[in-house]
Amino acid sequence: MKVRCNIAFDEKNLPDKAVYVSNHVSYLDPIILFAFLPGDPIFALNGHLYRRKWIRFLMKTADIMLFNPIEPGDLKELIAKVNGGRRCVIFAEGRMTENGGLMKIYEAPGLLADKSQAPVIPVWINGPQYGYFSKTKGRLPHRPLPRITVKVDAPRSFKLKDELRRQRDHISNEVYMIMREMCFEASYNPNISLFAQLMKTAKVHSKKGLLRRPAFVEDINRVPNSYKDIIIKCFVLGKHFKRETVHGEHVALLLPNSIAALSAFFGLSAYERIPVMLNFSVGAQNMVSMCQTAQVKRVITSKLFIRNAKMEPVVEAISQAGFEIEYLEDLRNKIGLWDKINAFLRYKIKRVPHKEGGSKKAAILFTSGSEGAPKAVVLSHANIISNIKQMSSIETINMTDTVFNALPMFHSFGLTVGTLFPLLEGAKLFLYPSPLHYRVVAEIVYEIGATVMFGTDTFFRGYGKIAHPFDFHNVRFMYGGAEAVKPDTRNMWMERLGIRVMEAYGSTECAPVITANNRIFNRFGSIGKLLPAIEHKIVPVDGIANGGELWVKGPNIMMGYIMPDKPGVLQPLEDGWYHTGDVVSIDDIGFVCIKDRIKRFAKIGGEMVSLNAVDNMVRRACEKYGEEYSYGIVSIPHESKGEQIVLVTNNRNVTQELLHNYIKANGMSELYLPRIILFKEKLPVFATGKADNVTLKKEVMEELAATALPLAS
Repeated sequence: MKVRCNIAFDEKNLPDKAVYVSNHVSYLDPIILFAFLPGDPIFALNGHLYRRKWIRFLMKTADIMLFNPIEPGDLKELIAKVNGGRRCVIFAEGRMTENGGLMKIYEAPGLLADKSQAPVIPVWINGPQYGYFSKTKGRLPHRPLPRITVKVDAPRSFKLKDELRRQRDHISNEVYMIMREMCFEASYNPNISLFAQLMKTAKVHSKKGLLRRPAFVEDINRVPNSYKDIIIKCFVLGKHFKRETVHGEHVALLLPNSIAALSAFFGLSAYERIPVMLNFSVGAQNMVSMCQTAQVKRVITSKLFIRNAKMEPVVEAISQAGFEIEYLEDLRNKIGLWDKINAFLRYKIKRVPHKEGGSKKAAILFTSGSEGAPKAVVLSHANIISNIKQMSSIETINMTDTVFNALPMFHSFGLTVGTLFPLLEGAKLFLYPSPLHYRVVAEIVYEIGATVMFGTDTFFRGYGKIAHPFDFHNVRFMYGGAEAVKPDTRNMWMERLGIRVMEAYGSTECAPVITANNRIFNRFGSIGKLLPAIEHKIVPVDGIANGGELWVKGPNIMMGYIMPDKPGVLQPLEDGWYHTGDVVSIDDIGFVCIKDRIKRFAKIGGEMVSLNAVDNMVRRACEKYGEEYSYGIVSIPHESKGEQIVLVTNNRNVTQELLHNYIKANGMSELYLPRIILFKEKLPVFATGKADNVTLKKEVMEELAATALPLAS
């Protein structure tokens, strides 16, 4: 058995008294720590370890104390020993993990460090959970001699605020925050590529026994695929794309959630071609703009998808703009037997064409900017993988989980969290092409026994209304992103289906998750706590007393933008800080609450719609009436879709029919159509002449309330 120990400080500077706080993954943990930790610490062992004679025999020269984390007398005795100038080892979870990740954290480690005023030395053990001495059988693949790593971080002071010291739950929470940081640091490799990470996961999970290869990925074709199947398809497609493209070329993907889309994504990534994920819900005009911004030469799509989605006009518009269209169905005639044999051999020898990822481009997605045309967000391998590891540090999924994902891969939440997170963590994944098929989704979730779901408030609301109460009986947890999870949605799921809906917050630029609740710390009305390794600033905003704009920095923050007016030119962020545009407040224990949004966006059904783009559309549609008219665009709450767009103008010639015809004629998204049109003789402006949208929104809300017009109409 190979064990590697990394101690992040000079052992000569080891404090006289300290508290080693470790995770707990197997019966071997105390023996491993006894062998490698510096000094001569006391080992506070729970009964399930202390009662085993072979552990006491192998540690017969160690100072062992029988310890119950909920027994005050044991804690007082341990505090006295540490105060006497001793170091001690204590397992934060008290008991051994059963899922491979962090479980409940007791307050004993925090109380011990606080009362004795001793520094905490975090320790993370990884590897034994895959061995026969753990309790993860059936949840993780076991092997005889797993590689073991022990990471010992530098000592850090542990001093609780007086108001927190009186709340014991917060004491354990402080220890939990330290341990999840260690979990991320121990699992995150900033240099590995996405395809290399896929191969690494496959090496651990691809086999069960000598011959059996369990299926991990499935789509609506209902043909389960193992890691072997997926990787061979990636090699086949990747080799073809390599012959047809040049190194580093941007290649657009116009595909729904499917195994084919997943294989094409990793096939491009394996040979350092950059997948450009086209949002097929925004209309032909915007898709052409996306291709031009990212400077792609070809678009990979499927005839079946185009026919079923009735997107022939979109493909025609893309083709007329000068981009080559390549259909996956046509590749069957271009890929021969030798290509398949070659792919199989590459899988057998575990061939990874490009192991290094790091700051290299991994994917290009799109988000609405303050301008009307979409701007490209460039994400690196490190951005995506770090966000996956950040999520895995707060929610553990394993091979017993089946993740249902209907969020499209062009959506950052759907790509990173919905698709790559389960695939690279060894959980089963079911890909469904549309989140809008409410009844079908509920049936499939019931049929496959899904345990984890990702979606948006709009979709969860639709599923919850139409589903049978037993359809989601296997679901352990579900995350809502892209828009706020409303109290009504959360209450409906809790009361009708008995499931807690948790909220994650982020943006495409952050790959995407910045904060999230989880089952250990979950506060309704908040967006959770910042994920590990994310720095933040709260920048004051005029007119807001408590809180400010959230700026974030970390390994998951994008490489930069590619703007429509400068195609192909990467524009990195200044000093690495991303300005979220959201006004937030953060309480004493780290929960983040959104108060308002600075940027001019509306979130409709989880999709970001630029209000400036809507404003430009309205002005162009009304050009024939002259320039003397004023137009104002605001977003207001909508009961089911999150928000809706309201147009305020003094031009009484404007109608929804006029705007709808303009949108249809110009290949724009239907989301740009204002659902309410109000008429005002004069719109509010600042002294400088700039539109006062804050005042306009207040006036709109007051007028709609006064006229008893329902906001959800």
